[in-house]
Amino acid sequence: MKYISTRGKAPALSFEDAMLSGLARDGGLYVPEVIPTLDHATIAAMEGQSYEEIAFTVMRPFVGDTFSDDDFKAIIAKAYAGFGHDARAPLVQLDQGHFLLELFHGPTLAFKDFAMQLIGQLFQTALSRRNERVTIVGATSGDTGSAAIEAFRGLDNVDVFILYPHGRISEVQRRQMTTPTEDNVHALAMDGDFDACQARLKDMFNDFDFRDGVRLAGVNSINWARVLAQVVYYFSSAVSLGAPHRKISFTVPTGNFGDIFAGYIAKQMGLPIDRLVVATNQNDILDRCLKGKGYHKGDTVPSISPSMDIQVSSNFERALFDAYDRDGAAVAQLMDELKAGGFDVSQGAMQVLQSHYDSGRASEEDTRATIKAALASTGELLCPHSAIGVKVAEEQRVTGTPMITLATAHPAKFPAAVEAASDVHPPLPPRMDDLYDRSERVTRVPDNLDALMDHIRKNIRS
Repeated sequence: MKYISTRGKAPALSFEDAMLSGLARDGGLYVPEVIPTLDHATIAAMEGQSYEEIAFTVMRPFVGDTFSDDDFKAIIAKAYAGFGHDARAPLVQLDQGHFLLELFHGPTLAFKDFAMQLIGQLFQTALSRRNERVTIVGATSGDTGSAAIEAFRGLDNVDVFILYPHGRISEVQRRQMTTPTEDNVHALAMDGDFDACQARLKDMFNDFDFRDGVRLAGVNSINWARVLAQVVYYFSSAVSLGAPHRKISFTVPTGNFGDIFAGYIAKQMGLPIDRLVVATNQNDILDRCLKGKGYHKGDTVPSISPSMDIQVSSNFERALFDAYDRDGAAVAQLMDELKAGGFDVSQGAMQVLQSHYDSGRASEEDTRATIKAALASTGELLCPHSAIGVKVAEEQRVTGTPMITLATAHPAKFPAAVEAASDVHPPLPPRMDDLYDRSERVTRVPDNLDALMDHIRKNIRS
């Protein structure tokens, strides 16, 4: 199994090298050269299997010879051992034909744990075998950072630096990043919004002297292993509702497009997915684009769903790569145009995108109303991001095809917004009930590439 860049100029890599590299050296994102498929019988056999067993079947074809079967099974077992629900990703019925996929039972109460706990184990195994160290730098709009720090804290072969937009994430999200005491993890509160954090991260990867000097690695959703881990819960949930004998639809609240692109990969592998619905908040660049209005950046407006306050959806590049028939030069041109403000999608590529994805948006008022209504009608307390998914799913689901909405975070990660909408204060799970009492450790940093690189160089362990 080889991995190629969406911009067409970087060399093809193995799974291990693509995972440890993160971003390709031509600025592109790695994707599999060929998407492996699973036949009807293999998917049907997943019925009744554990989440870990399904994970092995789904991900094994992508790994190649990087890990033996026994090693890969052990990695998967370690990754999900700390989850707070035996099903890992349980389904809850909201209405006739509408189900909520709870992805918040991991250590940091967000869907990012499914990928990050796995990638932490993959990194540790690969680096120990190679007797190497890496420096992980990530950018987060809230959940990726805490999941990364939780996954890598205390590991011998890794130093972790997470950039987050100062003052633009919830207090729980911030404290999950700033309260770990291990000296290999660093929370950096950067001036600016998430798009600025993500831009500086890409700048670091494109500075090859810095990248090679600190052995830079990335675990943002630009890392293929992140997307791969998220493919699994599409299979586990769809099979529990009758796949592959019937089609299933999914609605995904997303800002960075990685979570729904994982659904596209599941579909390409053979999972009978009817519709993939993108749900956005008021920062609705993805919804506008998928409705044929082009991909043009605007101002990022802070919202009660901060993990979706994004104007540059990094994983959308992977979708564009397939929509443009895997023409790396065409994608590179679009990304150059994006730096100047945006681009229009060609008619042919738009037809491809619209054949796979539908979309909708929710305003702040819609989000609050959905939190309140869902609690009253189902007893389910939703986080603001999950509420956006539920609102859009209710508008777009059709009779006869089950709709699964991804619940991406626990409501306790956004207590102020949830309480304002529902009059219910969502408590943290018992294992985290001292979070507000822990001391914080954070560094305020400017939106300045040289200053960021200098800080990282000075704080890497020797």
